Amino acid sequence: MKHLFALDPDVIFLNHGSFGACPRVVLAEQQRLRDRLEAEPVRFFMREYEPMLDSARAALGRFLGCQADDLAFVTNATTAVNCVLRSQPFSPGDELLLTNHGYNACTNVARFVAERTGARVTVAPVPFPVTSPEQLVEAVLAAVTAKTKLALIDHVTSPTAIVFPIAPLVRALEDRGVRVLVDGAHSPGQTALALDTLGASYFTGNLHKWTCAPKGAAFLHVRRDLQAEIRPATISHGANAQRTDRSRFRVEFDWQGTHDPTPFLTVPFALDAVGALVPGGWDEVRQRGHTLVLEMRALVLEAVGGAPAVPDALIGMMATVPLPDAKTGQGALPGMGALDPLQNALWERHRIEVPIFTFEGRRCLRVSAHLHSCLDDARALAAALPSLL
Repeated sequence: MKHLFALDPDVIFLNHGSFGACPRVVLAEQQRLRDRLEAEPVRFFMREYEPMLDSARAALGRFLGCQADDLAFVTNATTAVNCVLRSQPFSPGDELLLTNHGYNACTNVARFVAERTGARVTVAPVPFPVTSPEQLVEAVLAAVTAKTKLALIDHVTSPTAIVFPIAPLVRALEDRGVRVLVDGAHSPGQTALALDTLGASYFTGNLHKWTCAPKGAAFLHVRRDLQAEIRPATISHGANAQRTDRSRFRVEFDWQGTHDPTPFLTVPFALDAVGALVPGGWDEVRQRGHTLVLEMRALVLEAVGGAPAVPDALIGMMATVPLPDAKTGQGALPGMGALDPLQNALWERHRIEVPIFTFEGRRCLRVSAHLHSCLDDARALAAALPSLL
């Protein structure tokens, strides 16, 4: 199905996890909306935009298993983490709990907020490799103290690609009086979600990754009892709006200045279009990706040696493989700008795009599988790796 996506046909693309990939029909729908905007911007923003946004939010709420009014569109999950953490009434001595599997950008937000409030960032050392979901839960809960006010927990970790057992973690933490902000950047599309049932204080997810919406589409879900205190990253007209038909949460987040809102408005079309590519809809999309990525991981392990670092049940549609020591040195996490020499070598010599990075001192490789992927992609990677290692 690669021809349905706007991907370069000459590139073996095994890195859907970093920035996603958009089907051509979704990009065409976004362009249609852009043309509508530019044809009459005042009509679009002042007369049409709010009901269109309401409709998009309603479709997203059905997909995520939650009430539409508890959702706000944001440009990416990092923005949502900023909104939540910078709205918290932290005091000196309060603790913000993270894990060592967290996303660097969000860890930076926590440190920034802690420095300015006198709070302290604590990090739960979660093992990798991991053998069971219970091991993950125990590692996080062991780091909770009487001073822990909020826990920022990844649902699907970026470096290690572990699907954390988020439901028992949320229950245990919230029962202890710890607010939970779930960084679900990789969750929508890769995992089935029921946010109302989950009950986390806050949940954010990207829509440009596994749901294949345009870049710049993400969401923040805030539990109804906490919405009054959460402010958007950009304070705008909603801060002193006199409207009584909508909450301040709704009014503030829905308008944060003029920008291109077509990524948000294209989300319902993307959800329908991608789900329709296979007979079983999104359940089949997830199952196909899960099965394929396990086969990909097996091929890579056969080429480089070693055993699976994560049980199959804790894998979604991407998987991380620790690599043996290599002569080409070590690099930074995906998306940080500095690419590992091995990643560059795979690209330059074989046109293979796959992230290579260092986690806890160990070089790793992460493969992703979506509808545009096939096992031949992993076969090419497995054939190229031994000579480069």
